[in-house]
Amino acid sequence: MTAAPPVAAPVARPPAGMVVGQFIRRVAFYVVIALLTVFFALPMLWLVLAPFDANPHLNITIPHFTLHNFVVVWQNPYAIKSLINGLILALGTMVLVVALGSAAAYALSRVRIPGRDALLYVLLLLSSIVTGTAAMVPIFLLMTDLHLINSRLGVVLVLTGGLLPAAIFILKDFMDATPRSYEESAKVFGATPLQILRHITIPIARPGLATIAVWAMVNAWGNFLVPFILLNNQDLFPASVVVYTFYTEGGQPQLGLIAAFSLLYSIPVVVAYLVVSRRYGFRFHGGIKS
Repeated sequence: MTAAPPVAAPVARPPAGMVVGQFIRRVAFYVVIALLTVFFALPMLWLVLAPFDANPHLNITIPHFTLHNFVVVWQNPYAIKSLINGLILALGTMVLVVALGSAAAYALSRVRIPGRDALLYVLLLLSSIVTGTAAMVPIFLLMTDLHLINSRLGVVLVLTGGLLPAAIFILKDFMDATPRSYEESAKVFGATPLQILRHITIPIARPGLATIAVWAMVNAWGNFLVPFILLNNQDLFPASVVVYTFYTEGGQPQLGLIAAFSLLYSIPVVVAYLVVSRRYGFRFHGGIKS
């Protein structure tokens, strides 16, 4: 005599109201994401289309294709030169911020100083508050006393000083994540602190250094106030300053030239981001790439 097969328990189904509520929340979520995507994509679409339009407007339209805007920008005696000047300032600032920031962060990470954490927070707070217009008068007087007005070096030093506190604060976390056992093994073989920093700590913290490098370059590349105040020679103006000169005598913006120059102006930053993103992916846990 065979036993009867077990009866499966009925599967509990969620109430119809809960299913409808979940569906509505999901639809609302995707609608919000779609609106945000459109909100951020429209300016980028205008930046791509307007430079090739013979008569660009602030709205997005199918362009009447032309390269006249790029020809005019190329013939401008200051436009292309300003891109080179901007690269010099951005790369100089990037190198100083990464070099000085990594050394200072490593020292603060390894040396026990009374009030170290409070010092970091104070530096970060001051760098966030005393910047821009509030600090330009004493900075201008200091650069005048140092004879660095109308000098690329003066602009690079000012930009570096403004970015260093935040860079040190961020890089310290990457330095803290470096295993100290590696450094102890190197000390056994007689490595100096500088050799440990160069051959052990920096290679491990390389994703963080790459992030700080791109961040410093973008901030220096897009800074308008510092070079505008410290430089008075148009041959030294970076692109962030020259872009404001594409206006008529009546103050009307020349949209075609502004769009063409802005497209050229965005290329170095996009390339830097893509290179670092391809190499490191901008995914970090402490100082170690995940």
